[in-house]
Amino acid sequence: MQQKTALVTGAGSGIGRAVAVALVQTGYRVVVAGRRLEAVQQTAQQAGANALAVQADVSQPESVQALFAGIEQQFGRLDLLFNNAGAAAPSMPIEEMPLATWQRLVDTNLTGVFLCTQAAIRLMKAQDPQGGRIINNGSIAAVTPRPNMVAYTATKHGVTGLTKTTALEGRQHNIACGQIDIGNVQTDLGIPMSAGTLQADFTRRPEPTFDVRHVADAVLYMAGLPLDANVLHMTVMATAMPFVGRG
Repeated sequence: MQQKTALVTGAGSGIGRAVAVALVQTGYRVVVAGRRLEAVQQTAQQAGANALAVQADVSQPESVQALFAGIEQQFGRLDLLFNNAGAAAPSMPIEEMPLATWQRLVDTNLTGVFLCTQAAIRLMKAQDPQGGRIINNGSIAAVTPRPNMVAYTATKHGVTGLTKTTALEGRQHNIACGQIDIGNVQTDLGIPMSAGTLQADFTRRPEPTFDVRHVADAVLYMAGLPLDANVLHMTVMATAMPFVGRG
């Protein structure tokens, strides 16, 4: 069988790095992309010979265009896109959120996913055999917000809309699209939860976390399905986190 090609954005650390390494170990050749070249180079080194580090900023159309043009030129096709690149902001009430902070999260978390999805669809439609899979990293914030995280929550809700629209429009081109929502994984973003985070009643309490390898395993499952089957929405979370219920 022809070796499959995958692209992981935001691959310089955390979830992106874990997924990129797991994909290479499964047999993919993987383009690991991120804004910090040194970080994605470290990921590629950890993943092995079938990983290629590329510096790219998903919030910039020219950068995305160059990224996908390079993939097409070097590999001729793209079988899997993991839209993982994302940004967060300090916790603050809605009325205190600077417009620049709001715009930064919209540009990265929502527009970046759109730009990469758009480029991936164009390539997946044109390649032979046609088709591929897109997996979006949502968040449990795509379903239920935390207080004082308006920009992050709004962008992740937007990702869900993108996922559903892509899944719908992709059908006629053999393109599947799904979303994985992750809660309290042990990465630089998730670990602070164990020290205490704001709850729905505005008290601050510690929350449990779980190992990032379980996220990688979940993405591998989604990626390994034939294109006539799709996980539209999956939630992977620390079992005891206060997400299910009233909180």
